[in-house]
Amino acid sequence: MTRKIAIIGDRFMLPEVFRREIEKACGTALDIRMLEQPWPDEPMEFGDASRGLDMVREYFGDPDEVVAFIGDAEILVTQLAPLSDGMMKRLPDLKLVAVSRGGPVNIDMAAARRNGIRVVNVPGRNASAVAEFTIGAILAETRLIRVGHESLRKGEWRGDLYRADRTGRELNEMTVGVVGYGNIGTRLVKLLRAFGCKVLVSDPYVQISAEDRNAGVELVALDDLLARADVVTLHSRVTEETKHIINRETIAKMKPGVIFVNTARGPLVDYDALYEALVSGQIASAMLETFAVEPVPADWPLLKLPNVTLTPHIAGASVRTVTYAAEKAAEEVRRYLAGLPPVNPC
Repeated sequence: MTRKIAIIGDRFMLPEVFRREIEKACGTALDIRMLEQPWPDEPMEFGDASRGLDMVREYFGDPDEVVAFIGDAEILVTQLAPLSDGMMKRLPDLKLVAVSRGGPVNIDMAAARRNGIRVVNVPGRNASAVAEFTIGAILAETRLIRVGHESLRKGEWRGDLYRADRTGRELNEMTVGVVGYGNIGTRLVKLLRAFGCKVLVSDPYVQISAEDRNAGVELVALDDLLARADVVTLHSRVTEETKHIINRETIAKMKPGVIFVNTARGPLVDYDALYEALVSGQIASAMLETFAVEPVPADWPLLKLPNVTLTPHIAGASVRTVTYAAEKAAEEVRRYLAGLPPVNPC
């Protein structure tokens, strides 16, 4: 019997890349159908009780269209297609869902367990991309790259940026505080060590590696990190504990003139408090890559501040992220077809 696989990709996680990696791992004797969704050219949607998707945090695609496309497939490989309890009940042949994301936020996981559907994912798929991007974000602020760029675009030659009282600082003389020591945080620390800066890590649920510890990296409490760091960069997951971890109280504990970077998640930050700190100078500058509301409103006050660099949630987007995620999803498909346990069960 030919095994049936439905691939629902998009314009980032291309369906043909999924197919190529699956056929490389499993051979070509498979019945594969493909659908390309228009994300990211069209925005994602979020949990919607009126459509029976209240247990799905973020997704892309009409539930009825997704069910119709999956049909009698045994395996679904996707990045963003939603799967709710009601949808699963209409897909009795579905046994495996491979989600090419760090978390299966487009799947109702409790319903998947009730319906006997195995769900796997790709943790850390974009860890390298985000760590590299964060280095660029830090350098953009510490070496005044944004300031110089924006002035030249306005026809201003900022020779004054060479003045000792206005020029930037080198990382080798700075202390960088990394909040969160997961897949991304650990990679970032390794990259930062090459610059010769002092690195502090705050994460109450981990121990730092022997390699980092021997290189002088310190694991400290958050308050200690905030008091000592010249640069604070966020890499935590959003939980009830970490929501608005950057707020008026924690900002007040930071060194005056600190540089702040967020390439993690928007809900980690109280943006009203951040705005006040950027205006007052408590935070000298910020690089923001993720936001509580995306896309950000056109009249958002932070868009108008001269000491902020902003990008549209692209830190995890790289060609290697696509191929890496497809390779890992394909390996999970191979293991399922071979009757082997998953590498990354959810």
